[in-house]
Amino acid sequence: MYEEMAGKDNVEYIAGGATQNSIKVAQWMLQIPGATNYMGCIGKDKFGEEMKKNSRQAGVNVHYYEDETAPTGTCAVCVVGGERSLIANLSAANCYKSEHLKRPENWALVEKAKYFYIAGFFLTVSPESIQLVAEHAAARNKVFSMNLSAPFICEFFKDAQEKVLPYMDYVFGNGTEARTFAKVHGWKTDNVEEIAIKISQWHKASGTHKRITVITQGADPVVVAEDGKVRLFPVILLPKEKLVDTNGAGDAFVGGFLSQLVQEKPIEDCVRTGCYASNVIIQRSGCTYPEKPDFS
Repeated sequence: MYEEMAGKDNVEYIAGGATQNSIKVAQWMLQIPGATNYMGCIGKDKFGEEMKKNSRQAGVNVHYYEDETAPTGTCAVCVVGGERSLIANLSAANCYKSEHLKRPENWALVEKAKYFYIAGFFLTVSPESIQLVAEHAAARNKVFSMNLSAPFICEFFKDAQEKVLPYMDYVFGNGTEARTFAKVHGWKTDNVEEIAIKISQWHKASGTHKRITVITQGADPVVVAEDGKVRLFPVILLPKEKLVDTNGAGDAFVGGFLSQLVQEKPIEDCVRTGCYASNVIIQRSGCTYPEKPDFS
């Protein structure tokens, strides 16, 4: 399939990955060179080099673990009428080792950072790395956030997810993921608002920050749960003819949200910026954006 797609004349190559997408969008919204750092794993090949170049052009400080044996992860994306279908070959993305995180020059970045974000997908790769960062954040009163990321993470990596959930100050996800999380934990509800509250009330490892759950629902309002209450925020509705590609919309929402969170803006500003970022991304191919945000 990859060879068949690569042979087409309208093929595009865009650096991606869930967490990396979010960090690039946050960096774009902030417009402050080097405000963000990213760690992950690539192979020593042309796609790896492309990934480094693309991310640096985006202003992100990337510190990749370069695996000698596996090629850089790729994902074939077919878009038909704005709807996407993804075929991932994770490859090197599955090879990250906590030894890379523990290297003095990399751990120094962890020490320096005040906010952390990791997609739930990483639970399948290096739970040890997640735990190291999560415990550091709790001990230093920093903000640690994660994403439910996919129904299969909630189903098949339940134990790993439960282990790190107490450390999460912000939990992101979409309606489908939230309902799957509830089902897996035997909650007798598929009401996203109720589920968001229950996730926010899960016990915490640190009492410095309360947990806030943020659930997107496509064209329906964003659900934010904190202190046992729910608030709903409308999204920016887009005419169907302007929809190009929903790929990366959730990642972009998180990136926009984080760009305001790190500036200690109120939650409504974080959500509004997240909605703006995802609205920009779905009007373009892949998780890409214009040179500067048109946002105040």
